[in-house]
Amino acid sequence: MLSRNQIKKARTVIQSLVHGLDPETGEDLPKEDTANRIEVNRSMSIALTALEQVEARMVRRSQLPEGVGKTWTEEEEQQLKAEFAGSEPIPLIATKHSRTVRAIEARLERIGLLRPDQRTTNDSFFADSVKSKQAKGTEQGAADDASD
Repeated sequence: MLSRNQIKKARTVIQSLVHGLDPETGEDLPKEDTANRIEVNRSMSIALTALEQVEARMVRRSQLPEGVGKTWTEEEEQQLKAEFAGSEPIPLIATKHSRTVRAIEARLERIGLLRPDQRTTNDSFFADSVKSKQAKGTEQGAADDASD
């Protein structure tokens, strides 16, 4: 995996080339240099955007709790049940488990201790897939109506 410093360095080099500058000296590249060709320059701009997106994702991930994405153990789930039954606030439970509030609510919903309408967060993947299915159903209904 690339480090954030490697990405920053690559981004700096590509930015220089996109601007027609030698990355080491800062001087203008010769007009006939490969980096000054329009398709090469466009491709470097796309690569630059991709690097910026990777870097932004790395920053966001570094701000997430340590337990994000880890499998729930039986012991951790039992602890979650006890904490929730003891009326501990979900944000506090999330901190104790090094997980997000969204993850805690999703697990509580999965084990039947929280209803979807009680969540303070939403499961955007589920919501998006439901919306998508509903839209397809609506489109199919419209197609059926048109064929009548």
